[in-house]
Amino acid sequence: MKRTTRLLLRSFVGPFVVTFLVALFFLDMQFLWVYADELIGKGLALHVVLELLLYASARLVNLALPLAILMSSIMTLGALAEHQELTALKSSGMRLGRIMRPLVVTMFLVAGGALMFANYAWPVANLKFRTLLYSVTRKKPTLNLEDGVFYNGIEGYAIRAARVDQETGALEDVLIHQHGGGRDGAGLVIESRTGTMQTSRTGRFLILDLVDGASHEERMEPGVRQRERTYPHLRTRFAEQRIRIDLSSLDFAKADEALFKRAYEMMSLGQLTAAIDSLEGERTHMAAALQEFGRRSLNKPTIDRTGVFELDSSAVHVDWLARLGPSAERRVFDSAGEMLRNAIQTARNQADDRMSKRALSDRHAIEWHRKLFLASACILLFLIGAPLGAIIRKGGLGLPTVLAILLFVLYYVITIMGERMVRSGTLSPAWGMWLGTLVMVPAAILLNFRAAREISWRPFSRTRAGQ
Repeated sequence: MKRTTRLLLRSFVGPFVVTFLVALFFLDMQFLWVYADELIGKGLALHVVLELLLYASARLVNLALPLAILMSSIMTLGALAEHQELTALKSSGMRLGRIMRPLVVTMFLVAGGALMFANYAWPVANLKFRTLLYSVTRKKPTLNLEDGVFYNGIEGYAIRAARVDQETGALEDVLIHQHGGGRDGAGLVIESRTGTMQTSRTGRFLILDLVDGASHEERMEPGVRQRERTYPHLRTRFAEQRIRIDLSSLDFAKADEALFKRAYEMMSLGQLTAAIDSLEGERTHMAAALQEFGRRSLNKPTIDRTGVFELDSSAVHVDWLARLGPSAERRVFDSAGEMLRNAIQTARNQADDRMSKRALSDRHAIEWHRKLFLASACILLFLIGAPLGAIIRKGGLGLPTVLAILLFVLYYVITIMGERMVRSGTLSPAWGMWLGTLVMVPAAILLNFRAAREISWRPFSRTRAGQ
């Protein structure tokens, strides 16, 4: 029995680890492809890119882990059936359920680990990823002057050179706009026939040595009225001039994690439960306030055009409205109409606020179910993949891989459809997030039934294997 357990675990662990790493690698490559424009040309340090990939990989476990389990389970049982090892185990009196028991126990352990990961590590990874990605997208591109193109990456400067030698740093026909760089916040324009550029040893400053040029500086006139200004400016010429520009605005700086810490993706199950209860309590309070507002509005005394004063279903005839002139009477009814429109708008605003609270509550509920969904997906896809491998009796990376990808895509598409329906308010989170599971559970039951009865892979035939 121990040998059988070791055989099954050894046959399963290898393909599982390989397929998990391969799936994670391809998902990471997709991530790099999507965010390539945000990463290229910014001079990011290698450790920053690797750290971003690490956090992105943690967020992609919810896709890579179920896919790896599905593929490895099909490959393992398919290889055992293909090499007649499964048949030998059955001939010794062991049923398929008994043969798969060590793997089922392993899957429950993996599902428990996945739940712990989703509850504790996933929120931290999401927080780190969002913070680092936000910092990367905010970072300006590195200094890269191109011929005839203004470079605006340095804060407060716009630099252009007609010709730039990237190897020597030689410049021709240089034009520099310094926004607010002169005295009293005035602008400064510097032009030069030639020049050179280099960075300081620390990389903190850009040093420009300009030759044969001129500068034009506009002076501001604080405290002088507009019509009394003379718009003074200063124009100077120079044979040589050195300019040092601070490049600290190009440095990479991480954003504060507190900006994203309260988002629902960064919460554990307990925090999500508390947030959902709080939001539902607010919705209940808003509903009660809306009902009270409607009750007060309906109980207000009203006056119709016949001069009848109504309050609490009683009517009293008054003649003061009839004594008003046409203009005053029109103003009275216009004021009443305005009050009615304000009451309707107030009710609509409160209803919209309550709907927005419901949408936010559903977002928290989606994340709550997503953590449990990862653990359940591990078990469900194993119960689909293992009997499917025993039925098709094929191991390796051919047919099992194709079937695993098709089943996973179907499962993933149905799940995404359910999540979209929850976001649109069509389904509740409990139904929408488990829609894919509800669809795939009958398939798992059918496959296990066919595998237990040794029904071969012939959709339109009931011939038993070996007959």
